[in-house]
Amino acid sequence: MFETLLAFASATAILAISPGPDNIFVLTQSIVNGKKYGLATVFGLMTGCIIHTTLVAVGVSQIIKANEHISFLIKLFGAGYLLYLAYMVYKSDAKIAFSTDNIETKTTLQLFKTGFWMNVLNPKVTIFFLAFFPRFLFSETISSFIQFYVLGGIFILVSFVVFSTIAILAGSISTLIKKNNKIGLYLKWLQIIVFVGIAIFILKP
Repeated sequence: MFETLLAFASATAILAISPGPDNIFVLTQSIVNGKKYGLATVFGLMTGCIIHTTLVAVGVSQIIKANEHISFLIKLFGAGYLLYLAYMVYKSDAKIAFSTDNIETKTTLQLFKTGFWMNVLNPKVTIFFLAFFPRFLFSETISSFIQFYVLGGIFILVSFVVFSTIAILAGSISTLIKKNNKIGLYLKWLQIIVFVGIAIFILKP
């Protein structure tokens, strides 16, 4: 059980570090408006993750109980989706591009709401949770419903730590990215390896 949760936390950390719309948004808000504004955005994003965790916990846990064949199809779909994500990352530009131009100043409450709705209204997050969580169920005695919430809690905690670090160290991170063009390439291939690795793990008997 511990090994499974550790693997889940490690994969989550790598995914959170990899450049994407959410952490780039946190980075730019922190640079333009200040650390506390970046942190407000992070709190909004993580609150949105609670909604997705609940949807997956309620829906998928019932499906798993009802039919093992459907459970297998979820795993197959999940692995396929992760391989698709790996392919899309491979096709994308390795350069990390972010701009602080024309970013309007908002209150912390406005940024919290923005982060929340960015997460909740993004169907890709739900699909990713659906693909990512089921293979990391870690106990045969604890209900899958509770396990999904445990995984959701770990996902939120790890992502919060990573995103908060980005917000707090925004100035240093942006300077480092601008000085070293290869960082984007390293993170790109790291993300591909993680996606493919998790997909293989999902398909293991």
